[in-house]
Amino acid sequence: MPESAKTTRDVPASGRLEGSALTEDTSFLLARANALALAAGNAALAEHGLKVRSYAVLALAAEDTRPSQRELAEFLRLDPSQVVALVDELQRRGLVAREADPSDRRANVVVATEAGRALHARAEHAARSVQHRLHAGLSAAQRDQLAELLRQLAFPS
Repeated sequence: MPESAKTTRDVPASGRLEGSALTEDTSFLLARANALALAAGNAALAEHGLKVRSYAVLALAAEDTRPSQRELAEFLRLDPSQVVALVDELQRRGLVAREADPSDRRANVVVATEAGRALHARAEHAARSVQHRLHAGLSAAQRDQLAELLRQLAFPS
């Protein structure tokens, strides 16, 4: 079919809509980039039996910061019930344990088990690989700048 005969139905929606005024909206762009990153991250972590959210909980538990479930919920911007479900699943798999918080016996901290640390080390490689693939079109300086700008948005002072 000649190029002039193509209709808008012949062009993929993403291509047709890229000229939309919405693509000037920073919040939309952040949400779209996040959706793409989550989909790629979940796909890469699937071979380890993880998704981005469960990987994030495991990664924080493996850092020896001993976060409480409340701290995890606040840091990850998740509802506390979601964190409970994530920790329950990781604990069922023997990857994390709940321990009493020495400074507040009413609270639990989440710590990675040896199996959890080993899985985190393997899964971290997959997570970094997908990040490199997603950011391949950016120079090192652009990646650093993007990370700094996102840190400023994520953790306003």
